[in-house]
Amino acid sequence: MDGGGAYGGGKAGAPFDPIAFVQRPQVIIKAACLLFSIIVFGCISSKGYKEENGKEYCLYNGDTNACNYGVGIGVLAFLASIGFLVGEYLFEQMSSVKTRKHYVLLDLGFSGAWAFLYFVGFCYLTNAWNSSPPSVDGYGVNNVQGAIAFSFFSIFTWAGSAWFAFQRFKQGTDAAFAPSYEADPVQQGVIGGFTSYPDSTDAAYQEQSFPQQQQRGMGEFQAPAY
Repeated sequence: MDGGGAYGGGKAGAPFDPIAFVQRPQVIIKAACLLFSIIVFGCISSKGYKEENGKEYCLYNGDTNACNYGVGIGVLAFLASIGFLVGEYLFEQMSSVKTRKHYVLLDLGFSGAWAFLYFVGFCYLTNAWNSSPPSVDGYGVNNVQGAIAFSFFSIFTWAGSAWFAFQRFKQGTDAAFAPSYEADPVQQGVIGGFTSYPDSTDAAYQEQSFPQQQQRGMGEFQAPAY
């Protein structure tokens, strides 16, 4: 089935326009998700841990799970953002409507899930940081707070990505149920013509002629004489 124009995309096989590609809202929001994910896991990986007495511990109140959670969702978001950017590049070349539908549903599900996970991460990291003892030398404070801030921003970027995916899915659903034909006014005129045929009075006149002939015939009849 031809995927031209399905799910908010252009017709398959159209020439690639790099300017139009980078201006596409889905590409812009995915690029923001990519950038924020790098900042989140980069801040935690670089200075989210501190070594004391030969042992490394997490600056989020010594909770290693907090650091692992921030790095984990950041790395997965980074890889997913790259994959979705490649998908946006290939989206216009997808000639199958089913393929486009599966991509849009994957985008919708993953974006919605990661918006929720970043919300959980923001609350988790914020609570752990508020419970942490004050840093004496200020080591890693900016990185820890930067990871919290961009976890908060990532909630909205991934939620925006889910919203754009939902709009695409809605466009595809509306197009699937749109009427594929229009009523022919000529045919309507022909059909309507039968309901009000102008020569219908002639038929009534012909129907009345038979009883008149029968009555006239019966009046002129004469019994034979013997």
